Amino acid sequence: MKRLLLTFAVILSLAAVQADDVVYMTTDLFKSRVFDYTKNKEWKYQGDKPCVIDFYTTWCGPCKRLAPIMEELAAEYCDQVHFYKADTERERELAYVFQINSIPQVLYIPTEGRPILLKGLYPRETIKQIIDSELLKKQ
Repeated sequence: MKRLLLTFAVILSLAAVQADDVVYMTTDLFKSRVFDYTKNKEWKYQGDKPCVIDFYTTWCGPCKRLAPIMEELAAEYCDQVHFYKADTERERELAYVFQINSIPQVLYIPTEGRPILLKGLYPRETIKQIIDSELLKKQ
């Protein structure tokens, strides 16, 4: 019985790690981890490693197709890049700040320099190339 409980505990802890690969982004979390636009006017990313923010809604077909791609990439780049999801219907302030008027849109934020906002659904390999070249500066 103890072995079964231990196995179950290990499975739960691994599931929790996987679930945290892509973090739900709230406006307050954005202000504390990315950039507080209410206090600062000049862009300065606050994170310790680059990040990707997927702006989506729950009813959007292309957003639903993008979600598993982002989850795979989050697992692949977990030590190098933070991955977030922001529901534009719940986080209206963030959607307004970034002028999100169509979805999906993905914000790529390097540790230095300006963020890149791309509209639409891109293939996995294109997203991977953007992460490698623009966020991780791999050639």
